[in-house]
Amino acid sequence: MTSTTRDKMIAGAADLMSRRGVNATSMRDVVRHTATPRGSISHHFPDGKRQLIAEAVTFAGREVATPLEKAMRDRGVIDGLRAFVASWRRRLEATGFKAGCPVLAVAVDGYVGEASDKDDEAAQQHLLDLADGVFAEWRQIMRAALLREGLAAERAERLATLVVAAIEGTVAMCRANRTADALDQVQEELETVLDAALARTNG
Repeated sequence: MTSTTRDKMIAGAADLMSRRGVNATSMRDVVRHTATPRGSISHHFPDGKRQLIAEAVTFAGREVATPLEKAMRDRGVIDGLRAFVASWRRRLEATGFKAGCPVLAVAVDGYVGEASDKDDEAAQQHLLDLADGVFAEWRQIMRAALLREGLAAERAERLATLVVAAIEGTVAMCRANRTADALDQVQEELETVLDAALARTNG
């Protein structure tokens, strides 16, 4: 059993969570989805489902944060936003609008563990803390980009929260109506708001 098996299981769990939610993602499903040996569970995740889901949240957060930070640094706020939205559009369309955000799934889906789990409430609080940390990191990346372009800290904080909240909510809407139309509309409005804020700063 290699680290590749472990990584595959974490990525597979994140993918299933994005499609089914947390409770409908079982250890058995992850093994089947990733074609990994069932013995991998106890070897790589001695704390069972709660550990795997927690690591999947961290993985999913990093999968967004790394390219988002690069886009914001290399392209600036507006083009970075476009790249951020485009990445969600590609994921939605590539999965036939079946997959959304696994971090959002953790935030809205109360945790129910495997039969061997002892304290679902503690696991739920831990997962919520992880999800909150992921959203905070995404907001911080956006906030830092806005600060680099001259916005005041308080305004940058509010706009960063607006961007992340708007896109996360819109991804869920797109899954429901199976089209990216809402994402296109929200991107246009966010660009208008950000353009106006940056113009006042640089004017």
